[in-house]
Amino acid sequence: MQDLLDLLASTNETVPLDVAALQLATIEYPNLTLDPYLALLDSHASELSERVSDLTDGEEFIETMNRYMVEELGFGGNQDDYYKPGNSCLNDVLTERVGIPITLSVVYMEIARRLDRPLYGIGLPGHFIVQYDDGDFSAYIDVFNSGQILLESECFALSKQVTGQDPGADHDLLRPVTKRYILVRMLNNLRAVYFRQKSPPKAAEVLNLLIAAEPDVADSYKQRAICRAQMEMYRGARSDFELYLRLNPHAHDRVQVEAQIERLRAWLRN
Repeated sequence: MQDLLDLLASTNETVPLDVAALQLATIEYPNLTLDPYLALLDSHASELSERVSDLTDGEEFIETMNRYMVEELGFGGNQDDYYKPGNSCLNDVLTERVGIPITLSVVYMEIARRLDRPLYGIGLPGHFIVQYDDGDFSAYIDVFNSGQILLESECFALSKQVTGQDPGADHDLLRPVTKRYILVRMLNNLRAVYFRQKSPPKAAEVLNLLIAAEPDVADSYKQRAICRAQMEMYRGARSDFELYLRLNPHAHDRVQVEAQIERLRAWLRN
């Protein structure tokens, strides 16, 4: 877990994305061993390398990669069970070959990295995609939807379709994102899943990591306080509610949070 923490805290940008993503998956799978899944990525990259060469241009590389990943291996979006925790766990995505946009994109990116191909993450609102750009050929790729190639305008339309909000033609949304951004976004997805499942212990684990990554985000402390209260960790819950108010002194729910703090103090006195 230390590599993931270092990457989230921006103290070590050299941590491989696949290693950090697998460490994140230990929240769902505490006894997870990373090496078999790293070896599986190595194997996929080795098999793809037999279909391309250093002389293969970018367009042909992406076409070949899509044929291999989608048609041969069967990777694709999990349309039937989008909100299951395994969709955010790289080990599950590698074994079941289904996932959500961001984890499927990580698989593509990590296989391409092993072949020294320039594939970058693009954090569109509501839908993560990747971009191939070697200077001669550039394309946006929707890995979730069978590796569909997108024009810039189609990227914005996709984001609007998913979120219901028009992003306009903001080209900043098409800039490559950092590994840290990808891991934080994966954590936020997993947090939403655990709240949806009413699993406060696992949601609290995710929030511990989000707070390590972004210690000034007030809402994370409030959400962890709720989890801790449900777990009967009243002292920690009170501390988190107090931190929430210190970071957000004009919170719209200040009165309700202060009342909750008083209830927690009363429970701690008993």
